[in-house]
Amino acid sequence: MVRAIIIDDEESARTTLKALLLRYVPDVQVVAEAYNVESGVNAIKQHTPDLIFLDIQMPDGSGFRLLELIPDIDFNVIFTTAYDQYALKAIKANALDYLLKPIVPEDLKNAVEKHKNNVSSGSNSFILKNLLENISNESKKIALHTFEGIHVVQMADIIRCQSDDCYTNIFLNDGKQVMVSKTLKEIEESLSANMFIRTHKSHLVNMDYIKTVIRQDGGYIIMKDGSEIPISRRKKEAVMKIINKI
Repeated sequence: MVRAIIIDDEESARTTLKALLLRYVPDVQVVAEAYNVESGVNAIKQHTPDLIFLDIQMPDGSGFRLLELIPDIDFNVIFTTAYDQYALKAIKANALDYLLKPIVPEDLKNAVEKHKNNVSSGSNSFILKNLLENISNESKKIALHTFEGIHVVQMADIIRCQSDDCYTNIFLNDGKQVMVSKTLKEIEESLSANMFIRTHKSHLVNMDYIKTVIRQDGGYIIMKDGSEIPISRRKKEAVMKIINKI
């Protein structure tokens, strides 16, 4: 029996995956569920799984960030995501499995079979280390597609991003502002989760540019460029935990 943990911030996604495992891969036993990076790390430490199904993007960070917080990885990983973008290139390059949502039963069976037969714990740890390094290298630059053309910028030069309906305004450290025809969620998926934090449904900030965190009036952040960014009530606890670790 393979002991597994599902880590995904969407309850419906966890429920669907459990049902698929029960029907198509019954020798996988789900011993725990988690909904973010913090609860995922705790679940792994408590249950010592053989395998984890790991969402790439979660409210308090990415699945890659979770793996960085585990000192000794002695389990296998199958990534689950709705976004087929730069991170998946690195996953493919390192011979790791991922499942695109909605998950196809045959893909699920093949992924589990591969991890049971071909990937030992020791080699998987080495592969994951290389993966995290590749993700870091991939995420240094981002191409911003605008009406005028394509702007290639360093992620470190982005101070913050602000939603404008189906568009996103990106504020750079040279004072320039770039509007792209992507939602803030799409931009968030393309940026390094180790560098950026979502403080509000309309705001994403680079943690390197945070100057002051104000707790009064519901809470907001003063950035180094002088801008004031609200912290939503729903995200306040997760935001404060991350900022306290800076």
